[in-house]
Amino acid sequence: MEQRGDSGDQGTFFAAYEEMLRRWPADVTGIDVPTPYGPTRVHVCGPETGAPLVLLPGGGTTSMVWFGNVEELSRDHRVYAVDVMGDFGRSVNDGAPLRGAGDLMAWLDAVLDGLGLAEARWCGHSYGAAIALRYALGAPHRVSRLALLDPTNCFAGPSPRYLLRALPTLLRPTVARQRSFLLWETGRPPEDRGWQDFLDSTTTAVRSKVVALRRPRPKELRTCTVPTLVLLAERSRTHDARRVAARARDLLPGADVVILPDASHHSLPTERPDALNRLLTRFLAA
Repeated sequence: MEQRGDSGDQGTFFAAYEEMLRRWPADVTGIDVPTPYGPTRVHVCGPETGAPLVLLPGGGTTSMVWFGNVEELSRDHRVYAVDVMGDFGRSVNDGAPLRGAGDLMAWLDAVLDGLGLAEARWCGHSYGAAIALRYALGAPHRVSRLALLDPTNCFAGPSPRYLLRALPTLLRPTVARQRSFLLWETGRPPEDRGWQDFLDSTTTAVRSKVVALRRPRPKELRTCTVPTLVLLAERSRTHDARRVAARARDLLPGADVVILPDASHHSLPTERPDALNRLLTRFLAA
């Protein structure tokens, strides 16, 4: 396991995780879906008759990142919010190792099969968006609609400056380093104190292995037939939002490409979620 923080005190992390979960709709249920790679934690809520919607979080944030969106999204959808295997959270990679993108895609197949879903609508943020896009390219019959929130390494690579600023928080994370990095990217601390406490707690958490995904080739992207929304953060410092938007329009000519004003990469999807929720529900219901 990859150690994070000085103490590796998982208790602090899981206490903050459970505190965030208390803010979800009352009908939420956490289930552990068996897969060849280990049990995958999925939080389920919304009407059983609703269209299935799978949510994949950005790196290091877990399914708890959707606390500001899940109530709205679960009005008409059966929401399945997943802790990504290999990253922080309650999914446990105690089975087959995750060796590459192929294993990550096989893991998602197993998750859908375990949930009894032939297909679903998908929404991912950042690294979760990269996973969802890769899955849509490889298994389009299992993806009916695809929403990508400030996707990383999908249409363009991350900014070298961003990677340089992120490096200390990856090599030796502390609360002070992480807060400094996020303040640099977002321009303001989180408005939600509970979410700040959760982010602080991740510096004591552990992860097994986050699988690196290569950027899809242009010819791969041009074969995508899944209805797609690419929603970019105007103030993202991960990449140049306008350049990524132009690239996405070129490579996915049928996609809806939107730049969300006054949003940054790490303020999605938690900060001021109303505008994001409106865009998502409109697209997913189309």
